[in-house]
Amino acid sequence: MHACTDLCFGETTAVVLTLISLKEKMAPTCLQTLLRCRSFAILFLTPLLLLPLPIAVPTREAKCAYMIIIMAVYWCTEVIPLAVTSLMPVVFFPLLGVLSSKSVCFQYLNDTSMLFVGGLIVAISVEHWNLHKRIALRVLLILGAKPALLMLGFMVVTAFLSMWISNTATTAMMVPIVQAVLDQMDTTEYDMTTVEQATGQTNKVIELEEKNASDPTSAHATGSGQDPDDARSEEKKKRKRICKGMTLCICYAASIGGTATLTGTAPNMVLKGQMNQLYPNNNDIVNFASWFGFSFPNMILMLVLAWLWLQCSFIGLNFKESWGCGAEKSDKEKAAYNVLKTEMKKLGPISYAEFNVLLMFISLVLLWFSRHPGFVKGWAAGLFPGGEKYITDSAPAMFIALLLFILPANKPKFTSWNASTSDPEETKEDTKKPFLTAPLLEWSVVQRKMPWSVVLLLGGGFALADASAKSGLSVWLGRQMTPLGYIPPWATATVLSLTVAVFTECTSNVATATLFLPIFASMAASVKINPLYLMLPGTLSTSLAFMLPVATPPNAIVFSYGHIHVLDMVKAGIVMNIIGVFCVSVAINTWGRPMFGLDTFPAWANTTAIP
Repeated sequence: MHACTDLCFGETTAVVLTLISLKEKMAPTCLQTLLRCRSFAILFLTPLLLLPLPIAVPTREAKCAYMIIIMAVYWCTEVIPLAVTSLMPVVFFPLLGVLSSKSVCFQYLNDTSMLFVGGLIVAISVEHWNLHKRIALRVLLILGAKPALLMLGFMVVTAFLSMWISNTATTAMMVPIVQAVLDQMDTTEYDMTTVEQATGQTNKVIELEEKNASDPTSAHATGSGQDPDDARSEEKKKRKRICKGMTLCICYAASIGGTATLTGTAPNMVLKGQMNQLYPNNNDIVNFASWFGFSFPNMILMLVLAWLWLQCSFIGLNFKESWGCGAEKSDKEKAAYNVLKTEMKKLGPISYAEFNVLLMFISLVLLWFSRHPGFVKGWAAGLFPGGEKYITDSAPAMFIALLLFILPANKPKFTSWNASTSDPEETKEDTKKPFLTAPLLEWSVVQRKMPWSVVLLLGGGFALADASAKSGLSVWLGRQMTPLGYIPPWATATVLSLTVAVFTECTSNVATATLFLPIFASMAASVKINPLYLMLPGTLSTSLAFMLPVATPPNAIVFSYGHIHVLDMVKAGIVMNIIGVFCVSVAINTWGRPMFGLDTFPAWANTTAIP
């Protein structure tokens, strides 16, 4: 995961350096120094230029707004690391008298953060034992190797894995598989072309000799026909388009898949945390089961439309050629299928550790769904008195995480109880070994793969939301947005979704959600609509980063393989953003309304966390 993050940072740095060099060539000499000192200028001039705000208006609201604006600028420009910016509330909110140190620090490891950490530990165990690769290859072998089905298979597998593990890790695993399949298809195509050329040249010589004997002018007529190189050139362009489509579908499916579960991507956790922060009496309306019921159908719709768009753009809608129903497999399709089969054989039979990790993973999902389903009493209330008040989704996540550090990776041996049936020397050696071997997951693995910076980023966002509510800034913002009540709610939600989708192309999706969601909550309170009607589409739109390589790590990973150009991603990404906003709008205006009661202004929205 760190490698993927470094890769994304490298792509970002390359683009920034290119822009800087162009600016320095075009800018006058007096501006070149400013361009080189831009990070220093942003870092120190931003708080100085904004300093009149808390001085002229010495209220808690103004002081809170002062810090939020500074952090927003730092997050957008990344003059210092995002996680470092997230630590600023610990220092400056107490100094400015906005919140006490105890209140601020409490936000950095609350219930939502523990849910995020627990989910990530389980995801790391799946990744550590290569269980995700086994699932991916098994599904791809079932779907087959026809172009359309192959793309669909890649997207379905990537989206499913991104629901549970990091979309960066999913992309980093899937792209090499795609690359191996494409390379094998190209090799097979090259071998076929070489044979055809040799056969064609032999036949051409024989035909020319026969025609020259009968008609001397026929040689010129044959030479003026269609050049076979044109056909090969068209085939080469087609292969390039397929390569672009197959690689783009991975990063797009990774971003789409992360929206389906509450722990799939960090912005979803930001929504969960801020709902609990701003509306403490919301009756746990956003939990794993309710989020999955709302977002999973939206993910399916978005995935199908994305697949159709990418197929139309890069493969073509020739169903006979793409699907090949009833047709015999071509050599390229057989080669692609053999690559997948070979990779599956390399994994061997499922191991004891993989089986245990799969069992733990399934158990966690079942515990999440059955804790508080809504239509029946869940296990939290049925097994434990008052469990609905005390047990949240973080409890089963941490329970399964603890088991991963305890359960052995190898099957325990009971040789000491049946020594008579064993070799004496082997029995003596076995008795010296510990009964339980190394666990399924070791802390060193978690420490290396856990994105601790995202945990701090979540905490910084929760601190901002808490300060905004308790200082009165949220109420002030709500009053300023009262005129928006004259605009239809669906139009407001659509415009906000488009705004967030564009903003997240150049800013971290976690930072985008952290900045916008409190504003959307204030806006909803001012026009008396359900806050989730604006916060849900705002959260989902932060994952619609499809246009630029630097927008998200999966995009950067795919771009680094060299099959696509920035313009290819921009062209495909514009339509993908439109598809995403359309699907989100459909979701909140259809099945989302009865699920979350979006037609009414709930009672819990009137009791925000204001002192």
